[in-house]
This record gives sequence, C-alpha cells and structure tokens, in this order.
Amino acid sequence: MIWIVLAYHLASRLAYVLYVGLTLRRQERTGYLTGRYGAEVAFRRFRRVAAFVMANDAVSLGVLCFVSLNTLHLGLPRGLTVAVGAVLALVGVATKVWAAATLGDGYYWHNFFRPADRIAPKVAGPYRWLKNPMYTVGYLPVYGMALAASSAFGLVAALFDQIAILTFYHLVEKPHFERWRQPPPPSEPVVRPVPGSARPPSLDTAPGQPP
Repeated sequence: MIWIVLAYHLASRLAYVLYVGLTLRRQERTGYLTGRYGAEVAFRRFRRVAAFVMANDAVSLGVLCFVSLNTLHLGLPRGLTVAVGAVLALVGVATKVWAAATLGDGYYWHNFFRPADRIAPKVAGPYRWLKNPMYTVGYLPVYGMALAASSAFGLVAALFDQIAILTFYHLVEKPHFERWRQPPPPSEPVVRPVPGSARPPSLDTAPGQPP
C-alpha cells in the first residue's frame, strides 16, 4: 500500500512540474495560449489547471505521510519530533505566504502571459534576505509534515519534491526572469525633416518629387 501511494505522489509531482514547466515554456516561446484565448482568459485557464495539479500533489503527500506513519525511527521523543515538524511547517508557510504576497500575480507566473507586467523587485519582502524563499525555506512544511508523522517515505518524497521544483526553477523560471530583467534594445532614432534643411527627409525622395 505504501509503495502504491508513494508512486502516486511521485507521479503527481511530475505531473505538476511538467505541466507547469512545459506550458510556460511553450507560452513564452510561441505565445500559443495568449494567441488562442487572449492574455487574461489564457492565464485563468492555466491557473485553474495549475491550482488543481498543485492541490493534488499536496494532498497525495499528506496521504503518503499518513499511510507510512512511524516508519522513521530517530530515537527521539515523539512529542519532540511533532513539535519540530510543526515549527518547520509554521516557518515555511509564513515564508511562502509572505513571498506570495510580495509577488502578487507573479506567484502564478502571470507575466508569462503579460510580459509587460512587473512584479515586485527582489529587494522586497523575504527576497531582501533570501534569493529564492518560495522553493527553499518555503518548502520546510513538506519536511515538517514527514517529521511530525515519523515517515521515512514522506522525507524521501519531500526531498524529491524539492529537487523537482528547483529543477523547474533553473530550467524555466530563472531563464525567464533573467531575460525579463534585461533592458529592451534601444529604438532607432526618428529622423524628422528640419524646415529649411537642404537634405530631403528620405534618401529615396528628392525635393519636388512624390515619395
């Protein structure tokens, strides 16, 4: 039973990162979703599916920790492991909520669909101290849940989950935001004819001739 639930959770995590990652890469490269539905409708459709796969992933981890209770033996009092797990969960959730509030719609990758939209700079909120609070400290709750349940399988799944999301970050999110931060190329200066100038406004148009 435990192995089946573990396999389901790992598949759920892969479904999450692959759906979000491949969809965002396709949107960034081709604008497929915005071209088909428009920016806001495309974003809402993406967000609904992303929220579903994220929720399924979280619930499957909880079920895994439940069915694999007491498979982790640390030799510590049960009350202590539960307390440490609760602290990890509290710190992680607080950090994630703070980072999400700082990013606003950027938390759901809104600017993949509206590139002109700006999110909070990385000096705001927890980003003043942490380079990536969402996927580092923000992932403490998965370890806290596994520790509180004394679940060895939960800890393995938590590590897999964080590796998967950090891989997504380095392959999809980070390159996107690095390109997004680059200043736009300078536009060509507009040459306007000056009254009284002997030079025509265009090299292909001489004075007195139609353009």
